Amino acid sequence: MITFRQVDKSFLPIYDKVTQNVEINSELRVRPVDGGLGGLVFEEVPVSPHIKDLAEHDRVMEFEKQFDISTWKFFLALDGEIPVGAATLAGKTPGLYMAGGREDVCVLWDIRVADKYKHQGIGQKLFDLCKTTGKKDGYNQMVIECQNNNIPAIHFYRKQGAVLGKVDRYAYYTEPECRDEVQLVWHLDL
Repeated sequence: MITFRQVDKSFLPIYDKVTQNVEINSELRVRPVDGGLGGLVFEEVPVSPHIKDLAEHDRVMEFEKQFDISTWKFFLALDGEIPVGAATLAGKTPGLYMAGGREDVCVLWDIRVADKYKHQGIGQKLFDLCKTTGKKDGYNQMVIECQNNNIPAIHFYRKQGAVLGKVDRYAYYTEPECRDEVQLVWHLDL
């Protein structure tokens, strides 16, 4: 039986044990029309299948080195004592670029489900916990980031009612391993 609970930062080593793999079979290509003045065209196209390990770029244990995490909430999904899912909701945080300087938004900073536990509703439950907590804590919107090659996340956030608010084709330009990825930033009213 899977149980869900909010945890404090002492659980971050356990949180980091949850894998964060994304199976990539396609990506959302973003093509500007008339240099972008005519808008953007989105087209899902197949790519060589591969697994992207998002945990390579996002170690939860490192969060506190970058940010004041005193307003952040952490959630774990456990199968007995085994961590199988996790999520982080970032509250008001100085220097948190994803909040865009707004104090009325929280950020779904991380959500992950272990490979063999995907498609069992665990991600949905973690998302709902973050959404409910954000609303309870007085935030008006939740901001969510993903990349154009994370099609499962794109479909999931759209299904939740999130609206694409920002497309940044150069967000990862200085990072050679993900230079061609496009940042998609979603907004969900709480």
